[in-house]
Amino acid sequence: MRYIAAYLLAQLANPEATPSNDAITKIISSVGIEVDADRLSQLQAALEGKGINELIAEGQSKLASVPSGGAAPAAGAAAGGAAAAAPAAEEKEEEEEDSDEDMGFGLFD
Repeated sequence: MRYIAAYLLAQLANPEATPSNDAITKIISSVGIEVDADRLSQLQAALEGKGINELIAEGQSKLASVPSGGAAPAAGAAAGGAAAAAPAAEEKEEEEEDSDEDMGFGLFD
């Protein structure tokens, strides 16, 4: 994502020209991140000849195909089924508490 963001920033700075590797490297390096030349060349090859508007349109069409809603609950559940689901919900809550650990990775690492 950082390479795409840097590409778009460079494109915004000079809309008439395709961003160069030097421009993208300068943007990424300015925040203290080392640039991977292979990833940068792959990005340049994939985005060659495409403008910002075209890239955004492609991204929006891809996002439109991603499901974004949850499943609707089943209507008319029997009272016995609801009572049986309560212990399972308690077990799930206990498991979620265990999974809240960040395993050594923080949100802002």
